[in-house]
Amino acid sequence: MKDVILWTGAGQIGMAIARRVGFGKKIIVGDKNIENAKEISKIMSDTGFDIEAIECDISSRESVLNLIKVGQKYGEISTLINSAGVSPSQAPVEVILKVDLYGTAVLLEETGKVIKNGGRGITISSQSGHRMPALTPEIDEQLATTPTEELLKLEVLQPKNIKDTLHAYQMAKRCNVKRVMAEAVKWGKRNARINSISPGIIVTPLAIDEFNGPRGDFYKNMFAKCPAGRPGTADEVANIAEILLSEKADFISGSDFLIDGGATAAYFYGELKPSK
Repeated sequence: MKDVILWTGAGQIGMAIARRVGFGKKIIVGDKNIENAKEISKIMSDTGFDIEAIECDISSRESVLNLIKVGQKYGEISTLINSAGVSPSQAPVEVILKVDLYGTAVLLEETGKVIKNGGRGITISSQSGHRMPALTPEIDEQLATTPTEELLKLEVLQPKNIKDTLHAYQMAKRCNVKRVMAEAVKWGKRNARINSISPGIIVTPLAIDEFNGPRGDFYKNMFAKCPAGRPGTADEVANIAEILLSEKADFISGSDFLIDGGATAAYFYGELKPSK
């Protein structure tokens, strides 16, 4: 029996993280598109990792429970890497909220029930959640603690209160951060830790499509005017994830780490600040 890593969202960021922490463990990678999972599984298998690909839609509790069940065949769940999600240009409001918000909440909840003593988890959020004006303490608490099956019924998440897909995405990512804080309390009862990372613009095949798409100039302007002057790489996200998933971060739980080359700082106090 091995320690098991559950990894959702078969993309470049998830793979960069899994390669850092996956040696000697059984990796179960789940993606809604099984072909994505198989393709990335082959890449890692060909370089010596013990990995299995399955179909997993995190917006379905049944699918998440199946992911966990598959993992438990090989040993205890020691690590969660959640990099699943859809972007504002990929899906309508309802899908973004169902996958990025509700789906992440389900995954954190169900994994937290079975995580190994001393286990660790990371979920990928986004800089977008940091761009919104502050929500009220009441709404923050609702996003953090509302029972998962009631989350999408919250008044603040109703269609009349969501302006567009970007707003839905921002709300989902703000919810992710708050949910991680609340789940950290529950995970702590199992001596386990959960944190989130909020990347900025990271170069991946999907991002390159965005750069060449209708919002391409917006993204290029953002990373050109941020303090770093460039987009980031998946390995730079993995640098932080590797620490958070190691014993070096045993005193860190319920936290979010913004990795965006200073873009959010520039949004509030620099060249990216919106004109009034």
